Amino acid sequence: MIAPKYHVFICTSGRPNGIQKGFCHSKGSVDLVGYFSEEVEDRDLSDDVMITNSGCFGICAKGPVVVVYPEGVWYGNLTEEDVPRIVEEHFEKGIPVADLMI
Repeated sequence: MIAPKYHVFICTSGRPNGIQKGFCHSKGSVDLVGYFSEEVEDRDLSDDVMITNSGCFGICAKGPVVVVYPEGVWYGNLTEEDVPRIVEEHFEKGIPVADLMI
């Protein structure tokens, strides 16, 4: 059984019909999945952090949106440049990145 320390959900604007379109998708959220995955792998955190793409969270104006469990921390308006900070500060040090939270 997989028991990661963190489970990261990234909105990729998935729809029930399987089509990805929407605000987060148009703002590059699919690329964020790759950036998070690469950063986690590069830091050898694959056993501790699970990355999952998700459908809409319903707060599109804050997109791209990422939610981290078990704490339930919501990050918004993320860019590629924010990913290393979140991985280092939140996943490695255990301190959520306050200025990126929504």
